[in-house]
Amino acid sequence: MLSHVLLPVSHCVTYPAMQERLNKLLAERASPGSDSAAIDSRIWELYGETWAVMFTDLAGFSRQVASFGVTHFLQVIYESFRVYVPVIEAHNGVLLKVEGDSMMVLFRKPAAALECAIAMQRAGAAYNKNRADDEKLLLSIGLGYGEVLKFGDQDVYGSEVNVACKLGEDLGTHHSVLASDSFHEAVKGATPLRLVKHGKTPAGTVQAWMVEYDSK
Repeated sequence: MLSHVLLPVSHCVTYPAMQERLNKLLAERASPGSDSAAIDSRIWELYGETWAVMFTDLAGFSRQVASFGVTHFLQVIYESFRVYVPVIEAHNGVLLKVEGDSMMVLFRKPAAALECAIAMQRAGAAYNKNRADDEKLLLSIGLGYGEVLKFGDQDVYGSEVNVACKLGEDLGTHHSVLASDSFHEAVKGATPLRLVKHGKTPAGTVQAWMVEYDSK
């Protein structure tokens, strides 16, 4: 009988345990003579996970701010979240991070990420009808898939994260959905959508792919 055992329910963790462990491992890795390969293996064992990564960007946002004023585009950002976040949630995406007009979203299944990307673009197209050009949501989306280092709900790192960011922000244009080669390999047999080779490929992936879709 264990009724007399008191669990330390009042104990308060004042610093995230996983972050504290990471800091210790990084400090150990920085020490002279450390076995960096062994420490890297421990870090990946603790924090390595496989996710599909979506990075979104409102195309042309930075250039337009100077013309229409920052408060106008704060409104556009607000509207973009109002339109897109419900779509993300409906496709089991996890909105991990927001930076300005960009969102980083994680999905367990790459097919769900692709379906969500198309649904977001269609939601944007519906929103844009009968709106002035300066109020339209002109979204570009980059998609990656692979093993990443995920630190709770704080951040995620990895080559596919970097590629998704470059595809969404640097190469993406109005209404585009671009994907890394790893993402293409993961979905090519599981989607009726056609992915075609993109003319430009950023560092970090063998080939960039463009998703062809009907905006309606």
